[in-house]
Order: sequence, then C-alpha cells, then structure tokens
Amino acid sequence: MEGPEGAQIRIFVDADACPVKPEVYRVAERYGLKVFVVANAFMQVPRGGLIELVVVAAGPDVADDWIAERAGASDVVITADVPLAARAFRNGASVISPTGKVFDDDSIHMAVATRNLLTDLRSAGAATRGPPPLSRQDLSRFLSALDLAIVRLKRKLEGKA
Repeated sequence: MEGPEGAQIRIFVDADACPVKPEVYRVAERYGLKVFVVANAFMQVPRGGLIELVVVAAGPDVADDWIAERAGASDVVITADVPLAARAFRNGASVISPTGKVFDDDSIHMAVATRNLLTDLRSAGAATRGPPPLSRQDLSRFLSALDLAIVRLKRKLEGKA
C-alpha cells in the first residue's frame, strides 16, 4: 500500500516471544502489507511475498536494533519490549503491544518508567512476576489497535489526515 511519495505501510514484528504473529499475518494479508518477522532463530512463517523472516545474530537487542534502524513514520511495530517501543515511537512508527496497548506520547514515558522501576527492584532481589497469559480481550484489543493504526496510516499516506 503506497502513498503519493512512494511510502509503504510495513509491519515489523519483534517475533521471538510474540503471541500474535498469526493475527498479524491475517491482517497484513487482508490489507496487502509487507511484514518483517524479526527473530534470533529460524521460525516458520507463511510462504508468500508479503511475509519475510529476518533472522538476526544472537545477542541482546540485535533484533531490536534491526527493527529500530528501519521502522519509521509509515510503519507499525509490534513489540512487548519497552525500550524497542520507545525507540520505534521516537522514529515516528505506530507501536502496539501484543495485548493491544498503543504506545503514544503519554504511555511510552509511563511504560519506560515502570520498566526501569521493575528492573531496579529485580536487581535489588525482589521477586517480580512476568506478564499474564494473553486473554481473549487482549487479542481483541490488539486486533482493533492494529486495524486502527493501519487505517490511520493509509489515510495519512493518501493525504487525508
């Protein structure tokens, strides 16, 4: 899907622990959008020209760096990783967590502060829990947020925003 300046809407998926990849594939197919599935190891992705698996070297933040260096104002980034969300948001990308949380000006700052607090607590020896399992409401919120982000980007690229 291209706008007047040739910008295309693309979706970048921080894939290693992403529970909504099948949903992303279906939405991308419906809109005809390119998806980059970025992971540290090989994983199965649907065949076809729209979905591309990008396997990056193992190591901390290698997949995040790959996404952050490429995602921009006409892109959607799917990640639960708060530092990556902040970087992609600063680059102008629309950023959505697998639970459907949309990172915007207000929420990204709160998410970074919360993450930093939890990191400090863990380093001080406090036991913290991981995220709860994905619920049906989370999935519904995610699909709504992804659809809305794509529609907004389409309008922007078509000059209607």
